Amino acid sequence: MNTKHIKILGTFIFLLVVITAQGQTPKDSLEIKQVALDYIESQHSVKPEQFERAAHPRMVKRTFWTNKKTGKEYLRETFTDAMVLLAETYNTKGDKFPENPKKEVIILDIYDKTASVKLIADEWIDYMHIVKLNGKWQLVNVLWQFNDSGKH
Repeated sequence: MNTKHIKILGTFIFLLVVITAQGQTPKDSLEIKQVALDYIESQHSVKPEQFERAAHPRMVKRTFWTNKKTGKEYLRETFTDAMVLLAETYNTKGDKFPENPKKEVIILDIYDKTASVKLIADEWIDYMHIVKLNGKWQLVNVLWQFNDSGKH
């Protein structure tokens, strides 16, 4: 092996070590997925404590919305306290979701203590940012829209 090959191999090993050090564990992946599931299942099952377990107290959920009178779009925000109330009240009659609701969780990226996740539900999608604080993964940002953006 010549010097050039040794340098290339050394660089490759260095990069592999750096990437591995920043990577997630299988436990992290499971916990991140559980945060996304707690977010949606709290609404399915009317369990506000499940939402509180998943979300950071300063979580913000956003979407675009349309003012029906002016036709102008604007950014609509919801915060943790309103989402806890939603989880407590939205599906109390059990008629807001199909019998077997769709809840596909796709982890888009994990880097050290941050993760990006896509949740595909029945009528909408959520893009989520999840952060690991003090050893616990928590939802901090959600950007969502209906599949049919005309519903906004």
